[in-house]
Amino acid sequence: MDLQLGDSDQTINILTKTSISSGDPTAEAKVTVAAIQGYFLQHGGPYIQVESNSQVGPSVAGRTTLMAFLAVVAASFLILLYVWFSFRKVPKALRYGVCAIVALLHDALVVLGIFSILGKLFGIQIDSLFITALLTVIGFSVHDTIVVFDRVRENMQRRTVETFEEVVNASLVQTLARSLNTSLTVLFTLLTLTLFTGIGTDIHTFTLALLIGIFSGTYSSIFNASMMLVIWDKGELGMKYLQGKRDEKPYARKRDREVRELAETRG
Repeated sequence: MDLQLGDSDQTINILTKTSISSGDPTAEAKVTVAAIQGYFLQHGGPYIQVESNSQVGPSVAGRTTLMAFLAVVAASFLILLYVWFSFRKVPKALRYGVCAIVALLHDALVVLGIFSILGKLFGIQIDSLFITALLTVIGFSVHDTIVVFDRVRENMQRRTVETFEEVVNASLVQTLARSLNTSLTVLFTLLTLTLFTGIGTDIHTFTLALLIGIFSGTYSSIFNASMMLVIWDKGELGMKYLQGKRDEKPYARKRDREVRELAETRG
């Protein structure tokens, strides 16, 4: 090999994620780093040095999908047990855990669905860092939901006159400002990171997943989890075996409350 001293002292760093194949669909030989360097030298190109390379195949993608599914299932099960135990002094505590799980699964499916569309249209790929983002979204979603549910539990112990839906509505109003302020501060930071990081990089995919998931989590905590709790209590789910026997003792009917208030004013 004829090596000569060049007349340039510049070093060019090229960052690329180009997919390289042998060009022969029947060939089983893998493209090696030495083959790439030899190709450039044979065609008069510059000498290149590959600092890092990675190969992603169907087995890796399948394992990533499996790990994401198992991580979501494990997190959902543990959260269900924790919420059930924390609200054990409240009537029908299991419902709080189930509604929280439904809300977090909604957020996870929103993130997965949007990234499926982005992958189809723009070729965005997910990796192990995406699983980290998905679990972070689940944690944030549950945190926001528990804030509302905890206020519902406190108001149930203080108010014995209102109906259950009125207690939930009052709890939402009391926690709405806190939930929005907390979420907006995080969303503004994630939006900045998403806009000013390179498109296609790992950190960009990570921040984009968090941005979508936390936005969805804020929505689901306010409009999904609490509303499902009320619908379940009123027996409007349409599934009789999930309703159980309704217990009206902790809450007074709205008509009875109005009659009682009218009697007090006349007395």
